[in-house]
Amino acid sequence: MNRTLEDIRSSFETYLSLIGMPGEPEQLYAPFAYAMSGGGKRLRPSLLLATYDLYADDLAPALPAAAAVEIFHNFTLLHDDVMDNAMVRRGRPSVYAKWGLNTALLSGDVMLIAAYMLLQRTPVHHLMPRLLEIFNTMAVQVCEGQQYDMEFEGRSKITVVEYMHMIELKTSALLCGAVQLGAVLGGASDEDFRKLSRFATEIGLAFQLQDDLLDCYGDENLLGKRIGGDILEGKKSFMTIMAMSLADREQREVLRSTHLDKSLTDEEKISRVKGVYDALGVPRIAEQQISSRFDRALALLGTLKGAGSTQMLASLASGLIGRSK
Repeated sequence: MNRTLEDIRSSFETYLSLIGMPGEPEQLYAPFAYAMSGGGKRLRPSLLLATYDLYADDLAPALPAAAAVEIFHNFTLLHDDVMDNAMVRRGRPSVYAKWGLNTALLSGDVMLIAAYMLLQRTPVHHLMPRLLEIFNTMAVQVCEGQQYDMEFEGRSKITVVEYMHMIELKTSALLCGAVQLGAVLGGASDEDFRKLSRFATEIGLAFQLQDDLLDCYGDENLLGKRIGGDILEGKKSFMTIMAMSLADREQREVLRSTHLDKSLTDEEKISRVKGVYDALGVPRIAEQQISSRFDRALALLGTLKGAGSTQMLASLASGLIGRSK
């Protein structure tokens, strides 16, 4: 069957809309529904279903796992907003802002439980131990990555290698888990499973590096948020960590202290730090990293055996890396 991305997304949205949710207690489940209705690109379920489609025809057996991954992803966003004290998510008040701390935590908890309950609806019962193993590994890695990210904010020195390991856990793990679930459900060979895992990991790394780059050099109108947020927060992004590794003493001091300088406007702070990035060629280094990882990911798709057309996966990757927001 020659499916398109629109086909699998439509099938997924239909399945998601049919999932029953209790109405009471309303303060527990209304935030759950609100979080799931906030839009988003449905990237992770699309990756799962597009991977599954390489090897199998009937999408139905893969839809519960796709929904589980999407609900798990949105659960992490609820708790991220609590940890980051974030008032806005996808252009509207976050669950944390709208309902408060306790509700955001508890609704997030029930979303996590719901994700496992949906995974258990997978009709291919003999695969369940393997699916749970993948899902559990993915979930733990996301938590590990978040912990490293928080710890980095309190450290004065972080290496590029450490940063890449952190984003492989925090960002790539969810993409990789989605692809692995799709591969197992579809019946991919062990060799293809390994290649698809690496494909997703590389795409995840490229995605996060591009996110760091766009935060400083993106189009504010397209991004829908202010440029330079990472700089103003003093965040340990790839841009800053790479710059610190290349900077002289004076430049390192600019990178370390500018966001704390109350004599500067926000625009001056952003301009000063970007001046160091530009002088050290950090944007070019980031662009090279993004490009090389993207090319490596696409090359892996060309080596799969026994798979159908990889056009959907390649299109998803291209849309992710070719984004401007």
